[in-house]
Amino acid sequence: MILSCQNITKAFDGKTILKQANFHIEEHEKAALIGINGAGKTTLLNIITGKLNPDEGIVSISKGKTIGCLEQNPILDSENTIYEELMSVKNYLLVMEQDIRRMEQEMKHREGDALKTLMDQYSRLTTRFEMENGYAYKSELTGVLKGLGFDEAEYDKPVCTLSGGQKTRVALGKLLLLSPDIILLDEPTNHLDMNAIRWLEGYLASYKGAVLIVSHDRYFLDRIAMKIIEIDAGTVMTFAGNYSAYAQKKEQYRLSKMNAYLNQQREIKHQQEVIDKLKSFNREKSIRRAESREKMLSKIEVLEKPTEVRTDMRIRLLPGITSGKDVLDIEELSKAFGQEVLFRNLSFSLKRGEHVSIIGDNGTGKTTLLKLINELLPADAGTIRLGTNVHIGYYDQEHHVLHAEKSIYEEIADEYPTLTTTEIRNILAAFLFTGDDVFKLISECSGGERGRISLAKLMLSEANFLILDEPTNHLDIASKEILEDALNNYEGTILYVSHDRYFINRTAHRILELNNQTLTEYLGNYDYYLEKKTGNTDSGLKKNPGASDTPVISSAKADWQAKKAAQAKQRKLENDLKKTETRIAELEEKIADLDEEMCSDEVCRNSAKLGELSAAQEELKAELNRLYEEWDRLSEMA
Repeated sequence: MILSCQNITKAFDGKTILKQANFHIEEHEKAALIGINGAGKTTLLNIITGKLNPDEGIVSISKGKTIGCLEQNPILDSENTIYEELMSVKNYLLVMEQDIRRMEQEMKHREGDALKTLMDQYSRLTTRFEMENGYAYKSELTGVLKGLGFDEAEYDKPVCTLSGGQKTRVALGKLLLLSPDIILLDEPTNHLDMNAIRWLEGYLASYKGAVLIVSHDRYFLDRIAMKIIEIDAGTVMTFAGNYSAYAQKKEQYRLSKMNAYLNQQREIKHQQEVIDKLKSFNREKSIRRAESREKMLSKIEVLEKPTEVRTDMRIRLLPGITSGKDVLDIEELSKAFGQEVLFRNLSFSLKRGEHVSIIGDNGTGKTTLLKLINELLPADAGTIRLGTNVHIGYYDQEHHVLHAEKSIYEEIADEYPTLTTTEIRNILAAFLFTGDDVFKLISECSGGERGRISLAKLMLSEANFLILDEPTNHLDIASKEILEDALNNYEGTILYVSHDRYFINRTAHRILELNNQTLTEYLGNYDYYLEKKTGNTDSGLKKNPGASDTPVISSAKADWQAKKAAQAKQRKLENDLKKTETRIAELEEKIADLDEEMCSDEVCRNSAKLGELSAAQEELKAELNRLYEEWDRLSEMA
């Protein structure tokens, strides 16, 4: 075990983020830390690295082990070039190499014991140099640079002139070259294209140390993670396996917890009904039983209702009208910016109801293509034709369609003036904006908040052709799954750009790869695309343990028969209980009538009649007592 977190608790402003969190990481283990935005993932990483102190608990790292962390937005303002910045990690090897060269020169001038001593030092140093991969560190460095998507022409760029995403890639490269015993990665794939992500998957899979990853990239987690550590409402749980295995186990666990909660609620309600009924009998024995049940009920440890799955955001995409069968036709489309040609002579078409994903490396022109279709940029050549009754809804990854100076409320109200205040508030509440949140300025919103506002506008647009540019950026896993379900239920046409391979897998019918200024078509989802690209029938994803492709028909039939039998037995119990209750009511009414009759003057003066009625009443009371016992028994069984 290389890392252990024991009973970690942390609160901010009275709100508990982590409560009694326990987990550990073994040497060489690859684990993932997941949870919704704000769950406390980054907080936990900061506690592990010592940037934050826990309110309670202990973080233990094995003696002599090193730890390295990649933050989401690392601060790098170095004057070094990209190559020099990564080489700084290997400076100690440069020093060793210089010492080795110096010793080699000195050997020419030493003799006797002095030479022997120098040769011993030289032998120890060269052995250490070799163990530190000193003879291959330059090729290792260039391999990391190329793997992370840096062209050789970029190696001499000063780090201080790079974009935030490029700086993150430089920081990641330095961390990988540093090779600590345990690496902590906070959203490492955010600024990588698909090729770089695939390279990183291979690098981490064979990494000799342990890795703990915070990521919303489910496909990445499927390929890397051996263990999933989930933060849910402050509680930490550990699941063996990759993300898909976790999702299956988590749903089973959630259903088990929900069933236990519902069963207990039914039992509490039933016991209360029994207590009320026993008290209504107004007998000493029944009242004692009621009091005994009340005492038992008060001792029950009431279960908390489990968190409902994916109920925090609600998206329903409905086209206002149906488009024609032909939605989009593009012929011989070309676009360049100065001397940089993005693509030439692109041609493709979309039919109504198709869900098509455009993929490709960064800078190939995917977003530009979407902007051309939306008439936000002019084409250099070619034609773009929309079909009959096509109404476009556009989701821009930079959210330029939003107005920074407006509030969230005004953004919706100005675009859809016919909506009432109540309707606007209800729509925004469905996207997690409640109370005074709706008056927050767009300029003050986070990337995730802007994404939710754009999705709200998309839903209101009633468009029949959705054009989406990186729609899952800044969304947590739960929100991504909500969007996936909404798109899969959408009856219109979708064209989107995304780097989210899991998202593509779930939503795409067809893939268009933009590469080397041309489009290549693949009639399937991302796994199909990868299979065709690599010539491998196995996409490489780890299968869920215990999964079977063969349905067990006899078992399913037996389950169905058992379920039907149980339902029939339950119906009989409920019918018997109802009949018993009806008979009890009849007897109680007859006994009350006899009481009234025996109290009349006529019966009081007739001892024979009084005895006859009294005997009849005792007989009814005896039957009533038996029915009380029967009702108690049946109610327990029911």
